[in-house]
Amino acid sequence: MELKGYKKLIVWRKADELAFEVYIATKNFPKDEIYGITSQLRRAALSVPTNIVEGYGRQGRRELRQFVNIALGSLAETEYLLDFSLKLGYLTKTKHNKLQSLRQETGALLWKFYKSL
Repeated sequence: MELKGYKKLIVWRKADELAFEVYIATKNFPKDEIYGITSQLRRAALSVPTNIVEGYGRQGRRELRQFVNIALGSLAETEYLLDFSLKLGYLTKTKHNKLQSLRQETGALLWKFYKSL
């Protein structure tokens, strides 16, 4: 099966993986954080692949570049929230390192994609 559209983008696949892993990791966050850091971290992480998708669906490179720029901001927010979650003890050091590594991979690909537009 050949991938089409945004699904063929390696950067989107990596961002999707990050968002998925963040959702899995936050399932274990305290229930009283459901409207706090759990929600904020999930929205920030999910914003990365969704902004790639939205930009890809627009009418040109300039608009795609704008949405990828927004995705870069969401990725920075994700980085901070992962660190804050570690500080609160909501993530183990091992899980934090895994997520930050995935975030770094996503960031490198996203920045390269942004520069290519």
